[in-house]
Amino acid sequence: MTNTATAFDKIFRDSDGEIVLAEPPNPPLILWFAASLLELIFTTGKIHTGLDAVAFGSLFTWAWLEIFEGVNYFRRALGFCVLVAAIGSKIW
Repeated sequence: MTNTATAFDKIFRDSDGEIVLAEPPNPPLILWFAASLLELIFTTGKIHTGLDAVAFGSLFTWAWLEIFEGVNYFRRALGFCVLVAAIGSKIW
């Protein structure tokens, strides 16, 4: 019996062989969530603008880290999709 990795293994398993779809949030994701919640309170003005920049920057950072340091191909693809969506939301 050979020990070859299937496509499923390559996409969803980490280096320890565990299936990873979600992980505990890391600091950029926590910061994005907090800034996004505060944007609901401060809906106009310079504070809102600053919070929007912080939220975008932290989400961009999270996505970038997932693309290059994600534990499997699913997490890397997730990071790429979030990065495209975040940039797209600023363009449109």
